Amino acid sequence: MSVTVGINDSLDQTVLSSSSSTSTNSAEELQNQFLTMLVTQLQNQDPTNPMDNSQLTTQLAQINTLSGIEKLNTTLGSISGQISTSQSLQSSTLIDHGVMVDGSQILVGSGTTTPFGVELTTAATSATATIKDSGGNVVRTIDLGALSAGVSTFSWDGTLTDGSTAPDGKYSVSIAASNGTDQLVAQPLNYAYVNGVSSSTDGTTTLNLGTMGTATLAEIRQIL
Repeated sequence: MSVTVGINDSLDQTVLSSSSSTSTNSAEELQNQFLTMLVTQLQNQDPTNPMDNSQLTTQLAQINTLSGIEKLNTTLGSISGQISTSQSLQSSTLIDHGVMVDGSQILVGSGTTTPFGVELTTAATSATATIKDSGGNVVRTIDLGALSAGVSTFSWDGTLTDGSTAPDGKYSVSIAASNGTDQLVAQPLNYAYVNGVSSSTDGTTTLNLGTMGTATLAEIRQIL
């Protein structure tokens, strides 16, 4: 592609954009082309009507801006790669650890129960956990008391309202929280076990939580 520049014509951004969009030249090559064109323009300018300093400054600023953008893109790409690598390494340390994620499931088996939790955006003066069996029947209500904002984790001893032991199986929990007379949004959390970690081609790191599915690092509310 050839670009013709008339005497005293301004090398505006349109010319630079056209060159960069029709070639794969680097910023350094574009800068060399720009300077060659600028020198030619200066050599052939009308002596009676020379280019003023503001025009020259503007044109030099244009090429410096293009060079700066390319360097910034390179730097951002490098940072992005470092972040992805760091996330993968951080995620690998979670293998064989328990985590709390959004969910309402409690598992009961062999006399043990999985933890449950709640995430609050503001502190609560009172909170109650209601546990139901697979049929939707309430089997236990637990007073959690006052809670601070953030994530709180609890354990259910597996006993029902009548004092008997809950049969093995899956249960669900719901949380009701309030601050005085104001009802709060309470996100229930359930326990999950990290079996493995995988990374996709776009750099996203995914945790394998077994029967609980998958989750990203951003979805982990607490590490146990």
